Amino acid sequence: MQALLIAVQFLTCLPVRLAGMPAPDAMGRSLLYYPLVGAMLGVLLYLAAGMLDGAPALLQAALLLALWVGLTGALHLDGLADSADAWLGGFGDRERTLAIMKDPRSGPAAVVVLVLTLLLKCAALFALIEQQQLVALLLVPILGRSALLALFLSTPYVRAGGLGQALTEYLPRGPAKAVLAAVALFALALGGGWPLLVGVVLFMLLRQWMVARLGGTTGDTAGALLELLECALLVSLALG
Repeated sequence: MQALLIAVQFLTCLPVRLAGMPAPDAMGRSLLYYPLVGAMLGVLLYLAAGMLDGAPALLQAALLLALWVGLTGALHLDGLADSADAWLGGFGDRERTLAIMKDPRSGPAAVVVLVLTLLLKCAALFALIEQQQLVALLLVPILGRSALLALFLSTPYVRAGGLGQALTEYLPRGPAKAVLAAVALFALALGGGWPLLVGVVLFMLLRQWMVARLGGTTGDTAGALLELLECALLVSLALG
């Protein structure tokens, strides 16, 4: 139960507070519950969409996106902003890229990427609402957080002593693979074969870029991966 609560506290703004710093092994096990936290977010979004039924579709999309951002505390958007600035300003240099990621200020690249990402998400949600494809609200948060599990399972964490180091070192490898297989089967059962393929291809591409530039991942690049993956999944579902 502690591992689940760690995942909920780390990935959402839901009122879960743990007393003290969890042990590293509990931190590693918490990754196994990331898809479940995604399911919780998806259910909340799906229920909210039901409550908004009858409102103008564009307003529904904007309110759902605002709720989505609010439930996650814009945590991953912050990682996307830092990664955008670092990737542009790092000029291909590993140490310069990592240094820029630590800077809390947002430059033009961060602002542009955030605006475009949120705009695409809102437009895709609008299309999905009009198409009555609200199952996307369940599927996309699950696949996005499953991608984080896959990332920490397959990719070194490059900041020594960082929070992500405990996640990668103490993640149970066998159970993680089983969870990812279960998520893939669940996505296929929901008719998500096309977005699953899009997600896998984009995941592999983004992971390759991280490894080529940094030799692994950081918390910021993990957040960027999730946001870009969710955006691509929503767009692919809206177009499909």
